[in-house]
Amino acid sequence: MWIVRLALRRPYTFVVMSLLLFVLGPVVVLRMPVDIFPNIDIPVVSIVWNYAGLSPQQLSDRITGQFERGVTTTVNDIDHTESQTLNGVSVVKVFFHPGVNISQAVAQITSIAQTGLRQYPQGTNPPLIIQYSASSVPVLQLGLSGQGMTEQQLFDAGANFIRIQLATVQGASIPYPYGGKQRQVEVDIDTQKLQAMGLSATDVVNAVSAQNIILPAGVAKMGHMEYQVETNSAPLSVAELNNLPIKTVNGTTLYIHDIGNVRDGYPPQTNIVRVDGQRASLLTILKTGSTSTLDIISQVKAKLPIIKEQAPPALQIKPTADQSIFVRAAIDGVAREALIAACLTAAMILIFLGSWRSTLIIAVSIPLAVICSLLVLAALGQTINIMTLGGLALAVGILVDDATVTIENIDRNLEEGKEVERAILDGAAQIAVPAFVSTLAICIVFVPMFFLSGVAKYLFVPLAEAVVFAMLASYFLSRTIVPTMAKYLLRGHEHDREEQSRTNRNPFVWVQRKFERSFERLRVWYRGVLALCLTRRGIFLTGMVVFWVASLVVLYPWLGQDFFPTVDGGQFKLHVRAHTG
Repeated sequence: MWIVRLALRRPYTFVVMSLLLFVLGPVVVLRMPVDIFPNIDIPVVSIVWNYAGLSPQQLSDRITGQFERGVTTTVNDIDHTESQTLNGVSVVKVFFHPGVNISQAVAQITSIAQTGLRQYPQGTNPPLIIQYSASSVPVLQLGLSGQGMTEQQLFDAGANFIRIQLATVQGASIPYPYGGKQRQVEVDIDTQKLQAMGLSATDVVNAVSAQNIILPAGVAKMGHMEYQVETNSAPLSVAELNNLPIKTVNGTTLYIHDIGNVRDGYPPQTNIVRVDGQRASLLTILKTGSTSTLDIISQVKAKLPIIKEQAPPALQIKPTADQSIFVRAAIDGVAREALIAACLTAAMILIFLGSWRSTLIIAVSIPLAVICSLLVLAALGQTINIMTLGGLALAVGILVDDATVTIENIDRNLEEGKEVERAILDGAAQIAVPAFVSTLAICIVFVPMFFLSGVAKYLFVPLAEAVVFAMLASYFLSRTIVPTMAKYLLRGHEHDREEQSRTNRNPFVWVQRKFERSFERLRVWYRGVLALCLTRRGIFLTGMVVFWVASLVVLYPWLGQDFFPTVDGGQFKLHVRAHTG
């Protein structure tokens, strides 16, 4: 009661507070990340080992197994590990507990990986360490194609040009393209010529490695000028690699073109992408962290025109999968349903109370409660997604209770002849405890969600928070802003009589009175039917049984035997068969 008295004594304080919420709420909501689901913060680190030519069994025994043992003994907060070893490639996934210091975990993994290199087979390279979470999902896919462009050129444009341009998009992670052919300079060796000259493939490798190097040579000072000295022995074109000497035998120099041919080629292709029936390459943009999906996609699309201006004219960049379409559709659907629920609620209040003033008070309190819930969710780092909006849509119908009960009880006290302020105080006092208990009862229903774990925790806790915060805000507003607005908008009993004399001129009151008369007739009829059933219980129960049996007889040919339960081997089974007609 003290807070109601405070609201009536200091009405401008709560009016300004409400205006501040209406101004601050949209600003915060527009800055909140928008996504399809809440951020699932289950951190994962992948460690990719590469050793070309090593069999899966050898790679698993000599690298994967030893690295897993080292990780589990030196890295903290590991939930579990998974590994997959293929021909020449090993992928170790380390799953961490929620809330782990992922930067420290990556540093520890890097440290043990570098330490273990001395124990692994000679020639093992340091691994590729990739950090991601369950929320790192593809949000946009770009198909790269073009008439006259080879698959090597498409892959090269995606890996070395477009990825670099899109690297500045906040929250976007872009792996190497899928499909296309990875550009690679290769030496096609003629085995017979190689053996005839007494050479081996190792000789070719050593020759290319020794003569395709760049070494610093310093500067040369000549007079007042200083010149940069270059000892660049790297060929400037692929064709020049054919002229590299391999070995001198009996005074004869053997070149690469004597035993094979150097070409601009590609390794064996393992995946193919087609766009509009033509070979292409696929560039996937992944979402990382809590950045808004819509922001990532909008920034990527804003950069595409600039990238196209700098790219080859034949290159076509076509979005093939855009998650923002689904995100917008899902969120718009939830928001639309919430708006429909709010409008239906306002219409029902207008019908039952017959006062646009009371409807206005409730229509103001509901958005304020929703805004308060969104502000708290933003402060807790939540996003606007299906779960939070679904919780708010669920709470819209419940939010009406506090304000409606308060207004209805104030109106009842006004009809008893009390002054407006006294009616507000008495009406608020009479429902204070019941309203508080009902609010707590609704909030307690969602408390078990806070004890969930795993993915379910990240999905359903935001929904529970949205409902609980909205309910608590609704109760607070029903004690503050609702009495304040009632003080200035509702009329006293002396005005009610004047309004009754003008009933026919007020459409809201006329509709409400007509509805009340119809509802009263329905209630009287239902009361008579109920009294008749209670006095003739035997006849009523017999009639219900007959009706139920007759319904089964009528519906049996249409539903068929598969619908009805049967007992098979002591087990109760229910068969349901779908029908189209």
